[in-house]
Amino acid sequence: MNVHAGLDEAGYGPMLGPLTIGFSAFRREGSLDWSTLPGAVSDAPGQDRERLVVADSKKVFTRNPRGARRLEATALTFLDAAGTPVRCSNDLLGSAPEDLAPGPEALAAHPWYQSLPESLPLHWDPDGLNEHRERLGASLDAASAEVVAAGVAVIPAGSLNESFKRTDNKGATLWSYHSRVILHLFERFGEEGLDFTCDRLGGRARYGKALSILVPFSTVRVLSESRQESHYLVTSGERRMRIRFVQKGDTLSLPTALGSCFAKYARELVMGAFNDHFEAACPGVRPTAGYVTDARRWLEDMERALPDALPDRSSLIRSR
Repeated sequence: MNVHAGLDEAGYGPMLGPLTIGFSAFRREGSLDWSTLPGAVSDAPGQDRERLVVADSKKVFTRNPRGARRLEATALTFLDAAGTPVRCSNDLLGSAPEDLAPGPEALAAHPWYQSLPESLPLHWDPDGLNEHRERLGASLDAASAEVVAAGVAVIPAGSLNESFKRTDNKGATLWSYHSRVILHLFERFGEEGLDFTCDRLGGRARYGKALSILVPFSTVRVLSESRQESHYLVTSGERRMRIRFVQKGDTLSLPTALGSCFAKYARELVMGAFNDHFEAACPGVRPTAGYVTDARRWLEDMERALPDALPDRSSLIRSR
């Protein structure tokens, strides 16, 4: 398997804001982990001044200036390395597979997306990431590795609600988005051999049937299935993929951890725009990260202060 890929999401549980799904893929013969890029990458947040921190996004990001700089450095430097430079929010939204990027109608239904930053980075000057870029490039060259895909799919709350209506199942909706990223990377890199790691989807332990439906005319071989992880080998013509669904995948797979960072970075940008949009309409209402308890507080504050500022609830509040 010469291409190592992973994905992870942010925002599966909140009441407000988008679901975001980040993904990455590296080409390298042999194994790939944090030790492959020792001069540029670490999973320790304390090493963020000289290394890009790639880990579970909850570990990478903290709600202070240093945490915001740390997350942004990781996300933008790796997107650059993949040939997907992000200089504005539209670049980030467009880094998703084509069928997952939010279209004009979806964005129009969520007017706060108009408040997304016009230029990026937010927390660095334009040349501030050059040292990180140079270190990462040198480490990739030394390891005979390259970043061949990177991006994030942003699914606005209204689009999620539409999917919940179709599937009547939150897990099925999550799989419908994850599976499109998996298929996108399988079609691009399957002929080279694709080694894919995903976080477990809730309590689900069996994915063989879903993979068979996802890749028609394929052979899906079950390598193992347990409460902790499930492994499969998928072959279709000249394409082949070894895929595992594992608890805490972002601690085991560098591409999965990187996907977690992309997802968190995109969600934080959108929630920043969300809060800017509603603060302009109703100054003094404290911002929210969208998680259930605080989202209820925010909704109550908004209803008290200016109820007419709230748009169609189907685009604002998640139904599940």
